[in-house]
Amino acid sequence: MCPPDGAGSPPGRDGEWDSAYHAPALLREVVELLDGLPLVLDGTLGGGGHSAALLSRGSRVVGVDRDADALTTARSRLAADEAAGRFQAVAGNYAHLADVPALAGLRFDGILLDLGISSHQIDDSARGFTFREGAPLDMRMGADAEVSASTLLSEADEGELARIFREYGDEPRAHRLAREVVRRRANQPFHTSDDLVGAIRGALGSRSGPADFARLFQAIRIAVNHELPDLAAALPALRDRLQPGGVLAVIAYHSGEDRLVMHAFRTWSAACICPPRQPMCTCRGHALGATLTRRAIVADADEIARNPRARSARLRAWRSAVA
Repeated sequence: MCPPDGAGSPPGRDGEWDSAYHAPALLREVVELLDGLPLVLDGTLGGGGHSAALLSRGSRVVGVDRDADALTTARSRLAADEAAGRFQAVAGNYAHLADVPALAGLRFDGILLDLGISSHQIDDSARGFTFREGAPLDMRMGADAEVSASTLLSEADEGELARIFREYGDEPRAHRLAREVVRRRANQPFHTSDDLVGAIRGALGSRSGPADFARLFQAIRIAVNHELPDLAAALPALRDRLQPGGVLAVIAYHSGEDRLVMHAFRTWSAACICPPRQPMCTCRGHALGATLTRRAIVADADEIARNPRARSARLRAWRSAVA
């Protein structure tokens, strides 16, 4: 355990905080942004890798996750810190902290969101996040998700499916794929990964492959878990949970997520947000804080070689104004 003032070198990039559950992306960069802050909220606890590194720098950490497996894994890994009162694991969704009694009234010096899914969730075929043959179409991150991927694909109307494939999967042939899903489900509901892979191949052609499957499975996962609407609603709520001078850091893996974070940070950092041609300022008239990352921070070649899933990670950070 490092001393509370965070003395010493930040954790390196050699995977010292990786686990069988998950390899945390951009860990060194996250620690540099949140180094030594007294109380940090890890809003996407996962396997506890980021939390473990922050604890080693002297922070106290509250970890939140909607996935019961993640909570169990992290509590086992961080049992000594939990026993010492430095770590607390809480079941909940970072997007709905107001519904978590254990966090009522708490404000934080730092908040971290590592969006997307963990390596464990991808690798566990039973969770249904993978396009490996025969995997169930589930994709629910927690018990709070209302419908599974199977239900969504089998019941959503064609227009809604097209919107999901277009907006969340950047698919130019979204309407064709939505029609193919509707055509196929008329004969048999979608139950396994093979059903969705078959529809993708039927709509996009035999040359479609793993990159297309990954992108379009991700689109369905985002819809099942309401990830983009939840993030949009959560960002201002998390901002308001920061202490003066507190830091909010977000790692995004999807272009839609990254745009939401970038625009939120840009808006909060502006002194005036009135329409450009408005003759007199009627908005708040001052910046709420400052963006710490001029551009998104990305993984370097060494990290991507060790952890290929880090290649799409984009880290941005913002600091609230000091009162």
